[in-house]
Amino acid sequence: MLMGSYPHTIDAKGRVIIPAKFREELGDVFYATKGTDESVTILSEKAWQEMGEKICSLPSAQSKDLKRFWFSSAAELRPDSQGRVLIPQVLRDYAHLEKDVTIIGAGSRAEIWDTVRWNNYNSAISESQVLEVMNLYDI
Repeated sequence: MLMGSYPHTIDAKGRVIIPAKFREELGDVFYATKGTDESVTILSEKAWQEMGEKICSLPSAQSKDLKRFWFSSAAELRPDSQGRVLIPQVLRDYAHLEKDVTIIGAGSRAEIWDTVRWNNYNSAISESQVLEVMNLYDI
């Protein structure tokens, strides 16, 4: 399970170091695509395949926008010897990633956020919102 948050910096070439604990969980090859809330979602190869199969099995009339959103900006990532991956420009633009980023664990996926945007988003989550979801699903 991916958890924690790690501040990092994107270098001039668009590369960022994926935390070692995340690389252990994600494997040697993983996938990035547009996430919700203007972040980048990162999935292991297995999770990517499972999500892709679910999305592709949906009726085209109802899912064409989801398919376009999900697959059009997707990229296979392979960390180099220093644990860096190149985040494609389309994903950096979408998530407003320029220099300071925060990589968070979100259970089965990781997310890359612009640090200022992450801090704003995270500070806006209230305890009552969290409790509401926990109560809804009896957690």
